[in-house]
Amino acid sequence: MLESPHPTILLEKRGSVAIVTLNRPEVMNAINLQMRNDLHSVMNELRRDNEVAVVVLTGSGDKAFSSGMDLKEFAEQLKSVPLSELRRYRWEKGEGLADFDKPIIAAVNGLAIGGGIELCLQCDICFASNTASFTFAEVSRGLLPGNGGTQRLARRIGRSHALEMILSARKILANEALEMGLIDHLVDASELMDRALLLADQIAANAPVAVRSAKQAVVRGLDLSLQEGLNLERDLATFLYTTEDSREGPRAFIEKRSPQWQNR
Repeated sequence: MLESPHPTILLEKRGSVAIVTLNRPEVMNAINLQMRNDLHSVMNELRRDNEVAVVVLTGSGDKAFSSGMDLKEFAEQLKSVPLSELRRYRWEKGEGLADFDKPIIAAVNGLAIGGGIELCLQCDICFASNTASFTFAEVSRGLLPGNGGTQRLARRIGRSHALEMILSARKILANEALEMGLIDHLVDASELMDRALLLADQIAANAPVAVRSAKQAVVRGLDLSLQEGLNLERDLATFLYTTEDSREGPRAFIEKRSPQWQNR
């Protein structure tokens, strides 16, 4: 089912998997404020949708995942928005990806520049086609990655790789991105969505509350000490013992049938 709830985002639901598509192909899916607001709204809708277990994020067309910040719009903002207000004006809402509690899989179908990479870094797992490329071009324009790039990239690929990529502004091809650990799976362009959706379906087949809790344990645990992370893990594991799905899973296994998850 293909929907267009917002001007710059396409939403398609295939069972319990939602495909969210950045949809400004005429400008390589550049991210303007409208797209950021639309993406935030769509992600909020999907967070509340109990039928959706996994999200796949991709770009419209076959040339670009996203070319990053809409520089034309940004130039106009610099003329009209006081510098004292710019931080609040641009960053007060965000895209709704970083705090999304369900798994998000990126399917990078072409070039990803600046903010496009920053979207990928907010996803949990990243597939890229063999035609994809990744560039942090901000310093070549007198800027720096300002939507989490300097922080999330170093945490993903390490300090030296992140500094090289950001300070040189050079293009990273998909095979090098794989070697760096920037992406997780490199696939042929013709197989990109099939491979991303296959993993999404595998994740969606599992108990929804357990999947969300497991994601929370891993993501939150990375910012904790080992002992604090273990305590978080034990708390979440104990919580899961109280759910109906924790009883349905073992019962279905014993009865040799597929579980019927209740999402509670």
